[in-house]
Amino acid sequence: MSQDKTSGGGDEGLQAREFLTFTLGPEEYAIDILKVQEIRGYEQPTTIANSPNFIKGVINLRGTIVPIVDLRIKFNVGVVEYTPFTVVIILNIGGRVVGIVVDSVSDVTMLSGDQIHPAPEFAATVDTKYILGLGTLGERMLIVVDIERLMLSSEMALLDDAVDTAL
Repeated sequence: MSQDKTSGGGDEGLQAREFLTFTLGPEEYAIDILKVQEIRGYEQPTTIANSPNFIKGVINLRGTIVPIVDLRIKFNVGVVEYTPFTVVIILNIGGRVVGIVVDSVSDVTMLSGDQIHPAPEFAATVDTKYILGLGTLGERMLIVVDIERLMLSSEMALLDDAVDTAL
């Protein structure tokens, strides 16, 4: 689980490390496991008036008000259905606690720098500025998301306003 391994002059952001993989519709995504605080079953959050549609609301997690972002809505991935497999991944990013709703969690996997390839430059469901690359594990293709960059982006600034208003 060493974070110091790099492969042949690899990019600093693409060091060998562990990723949590999850699904959104037919695609598999991966985020840095070090950003994950916990994984919970989906529960209906308290809605916040005038928030963007991808912000489902907030939950009270042991005394901490946590905004909940539905990545399926944010990434425009098909029909959003809440099933027994729907989970909320609680993230700790930049000292803030945020939850993301995903279809299901797959596993934790190690990816080295040579398993992560640059994302192609084309119109995709996810803005490529939030993609670290495409990870390959045998026949599996993982979209490696820079979850910290996404959650701290100006698009999510409304998220901070919604949380501050709820407090």
